[in-house]
This record gives sequence, structure tokens and C-alpha cells, in this order.
Amino acid sequence: MQEPSPQTLVTMPSRLMVATRPGFLTASAVPVLIGLAVAGAQGGINWVTAIATLAGAMIAHAGSNVLNDYFDAEAGCDEINDDRVFPFTGGSRVIQNGVLSPESTRQFGWVLMGVAVAIGLALTAVSGPELLAVGLGGIFIGWAYSAPPLRLSARGLGELGVAIGFGSLIPLGTVFVQTGTMSATALLAGLPFALLIALVLYINQFPDLKSDASTGKRNWVVRLGADRARAGYTLLAGGAYLSLLLVILAGVVPYTAGLAFLALPFHLNGGRALMQYADNPQALRPAIEATLRGTMLNGLLFAAGISLGGLVGGA
Repeated sequence: MQEPSPQTLVTMPSRLMVATRPGFLTASAVPVLIGLAVAGAQGGINWVTAIATLAGAMIAHAGSNVLNDYFDAEAGCDEINDDRVFPFTGGSRVIQNGVLSPESTRQFGWVLMGVAVAIGLALTAVSGPELLAVGLGGIFIGWAYSAPPLRLSARGLGELGVAIGFGSLIPLGTVFVQTGTMSATALLAGLPFALLIALVLYINQFPDLKSDASTGKRNWVVRLGADRARAGYTLLAGGAYLSLLLVILAGVVPYTAGLAFLALPFHLNGGRALMQYADNPQALRPAIEATLRGTMLNGLLFAAGISLGGLVGGA
């Protein structure tokens, strides 16, 4: 895939769209679908608020992506990232390639965050004040992931922040909008996807190791080094599928949610490729792609399985 440039993106809307990294926004849509599946198993779905929830989550995600580009550009890690595997690592490249100025990128990121907050406030008005804490928690993580002084991604806390934001807060907020209750089921059901989305972030750090280390971005791949960090893939993927099995056996979700195990071969292939090419960034593209596809497929099948269980009386 070709990196963006002023020559290929001649209109401002196209430049702004690319800055959001639209191909990756499904990562916030999937946990909304998981939350809707959980809520649907408990009763009906209000599709107006469901669509608004989906829009709010994806816009907040887009805003986080744009702000991540701005703050990483400030830190200098994307500029010197010669080992990037575009479009998966190294940012959207809109700043580095002169598509948007740093200031325009920053402003656009905060506009998106403002729109997400407005949608959240509207949903809070119709569902309850508890949603405000969930939504603001998500916005905070989206900002703190990249922004100083917290810069969670530089402190080895990026995976945890992403897991909480995508795997916990989004399903929890989605279920609350539909049911008016803070659901422990939503939190437990979100755990497998939380670990898998952290895994996506984790494997993406391997190609960026040199540039991250040079700019003080002390994530776990940098701390451990490529060779030792390979084991983290097995831990996260294994934990995700173990938690999937446990939530099914515990009756948190219906047995039909086991459809999500069909995504396991993608993660096995991704893990196998990482073990072989952890120190060869350009050879990691198949592993990164397999991990991303497996994670999205797992979440979609999991949501579908929960909904199917409700239809056949398994929920």
C-alpha cells in the first residue's frame, strides 16, 4: 500500500480521512457489536442509540489515531522510523509526508474528540449519568496513550490502556446505553477481545523497535528486546483464547460464542511467523496481517455467536 502524499490526496476531506486511519476503525466497531450482542441477549435493541454508540466509539477512535500521529511526531519516533511496515506501523505518515501540518493534525484530532464527547453527552442524557464516567474514561485513555506527561505507550502501559479502552469500556458503555445497567457480563464478555486488541498493538511494536528505543518509547518490546519479547505474543493470544473458553464454560456467554475459536488459526500463523522473523521488520507483514485479521474475525464471530445463542435459547 502506497503512503499518502500531497500529490495523491489533493482535497482536504481526503487528507483528513486518511489521517484517521479508516482501515483500522473496525477495532472500535467490533467491541460495540459485542456489547450490542450482550444487550440483545437481555432484551431488545434500540437501533437509534446503537448507531449513535457505534458512531461515537469510531469517532473517538479516529480522534485518538490523529492525536497519536501528532504526539508521536512531536516525540520524533515516526520521523526516524525506517523499519515501519505501512500502514500497520509508523503512523499514518500525513505529517511526515507533508499531507497535513502538525498544527492541522492536532486541531483535527481535538475536533474529532469534541464530536465524540458531544455524542456521548447526548447518549448520557437518554441513558443515565453513569455513562459519562465510561465515556470520559475512554477519551482519557485515547489522549493519555500518546500525550505527555503520561504517554502510556512509552511507559509499558499502552497495551493495558488499549485493552481497557476497547475491551472493557466500549462493551460496558454499549450495554449501559441499551439496558441502563452496568453489566459485569459486558466486562467479562469483552475480555477475550481486550487481550487480542492488545496483541495487535504488541506485534506492531516489533518493526518500530529501533525508532521507539531511540526516542524513549519504553514499551515492552523495547524493554525486552525482539528475541525475548516474542513470548509475549503467546501469553496474550493464549490468555485471550483461555478467557474465551472460561466465559463459555462459566455460562457468561452461550456455547455458540465458541464460533470465535474459528479465528485461532490466524493467531497461530501470526505467532509462528513472529517467532521466525521477530528481528526482521520487513518480513513481519504476514504476521501483523494475520494477527489483525484473526482479532477482528474473533470479535465478529464472538458477537455473532452470542446473538445466535439468544435465538436458539442458549443465552
